[in-house]
Amino acid sequence: MTQSGDGGADKSEGLKLCRRRFLASVAVLAIPGAPALARSYSGIKPPFFPFGADPPRPINPAGWYFLKPNEVAMVEAIVDRFIPADHLSPGGKDAGCAVFIDRQLAGSYGASSRLYMKGPFMPGLATQGYQGELTPAGRYRLGLARLSDYIRAHYAGKEFAALSHAQQDDVLAGLESGKIELKLVPGFSARAFFELMLQNTMEGFFADPLYGGNRGMVAWKMIGFPGARYDYRDYVEKHNQPYPHGPVSIYGEHG
Repeated sequence: MTQSGDGGADKSEGLKLCRRRFLASVAVLAIPGAPALARSYSGIKPPFFPFGADPPRPINPAGWYFLKPNEVAMVEAIVDRFIPADHLSPGGKDAGCAVFIDRQLAGSYGASSRLYMKGPFMPGLATQGYQGELTPAGRYRLGLARLSDYIRAHYAGKEFAALSHAQQDDVLAGLESGKIELKLVPGFSARAFFELMLQNTMEGFFADPLYGGNRGMVAWKMIGFPGARYDYRDYVEKHNQPYPHGPVSIYGEHG
């Protein structure tokens, strides 16, 4: 039912007045240092931070943050067998893959800080991967220790780094195939440990150098990847042609 008379006009004027008051209040809040704004945030941190979209900080390439000395030797030897040096690129160790893994395990990835890690823990499907309570850091610590135990028991007390390349390849092939079984935890097999190390090694080899791996952008140079260049649209359609410029890292380092 509609109203007649001046009631509609009064209502329209009231709405205009409310809008004026609203716009006026917004204008006051937009004035730097306005008393209303100061009172609103007095003693309370704003829900945003300046420069929040800055790129990540480069890692410190010196020292080891997570891996122990015996683990460092093992991981460096493993990444060198995953990515052996040849005429195309240096090996995984010289490319910084072990450093990348160490820094990742010491950070949020290693602690699973971005994942829900409270129980109950139930077995997952094969496509879901490990579903237990061990973080990646915990899986590495357990896996490396059990792998060391196995190698010492089967190779006259030697460590993985002391084995010949052929012996190292035999061990890694045994992990991948499941022929070698390690005393781990339910849901985390020797093959799963192999796949975890291989995945992290590949990530370190191809990641931006600021994360510790891909030292000197060797992997990007090998495949002709332009990196974080601002614009390379002129070359997108030039298939099967080498990219004529070297790669650029996030922080502007030229390869």
